[in-house]
Amino acid sequence: TKKIQIEARIFGDMAINHIIPVATKYQSSLVDNVYKMKGILGDEADELSISNIELIRKIAKSVRTIETGVSELVEARKVANRLESEYEKALAYYKTVVPKMDTIREDIDRLEEIVDDQLWPLPKYRELLFIR
Repeated sequence: TKKIQIEARIFGDMAINHIIPVATKYQSSLVDNVYKMKGILGDEADELSISNIELIRKIAKSVRTIETGVSELVEARKVANRLESEYEKALAYYKTVVPKMDTIREDIDRLEEIVDDQLWPLPKYRELLFIR
C-alpha cells in the first residue's frame, strides 16, 4: 500500500508539473509554426501543415486525458486512504489506483513519442537502453 501510495503521488506530480508543461510548450511551437506557414504560404500551408495540425490535436487530447486522469487518481487515493482496514486499503490501491496510473501512463507514453527529445524532461525508454 505504502509503495503504491508513494508512486501514485509522485506520478501525479510528475505528470502535472513536468510532462504537461513540456507537452504544451512543444504544442505551442507547432501552433506557431503552422501560423507562420499560413502567413507566408496562405492556403497552401493548410495541406503542408497537416502533420503538425494532427500532432497538435494528439497533444491536446493526451493532455486533457492526463489532467482528468490525475484528478481521478487523487480522488481514488483519497477514498483508499479513508479505509480503516489495511487489507481493504491495499485492495483499493490495487484495484482502483493502479489501473488509473496505467491509463495515465498510456497517454504519457504517447506524448513521449511525439514531443521533441530536446524538451522531454526525463529519459525516454529508448534512451534507457544505453544508460550505463
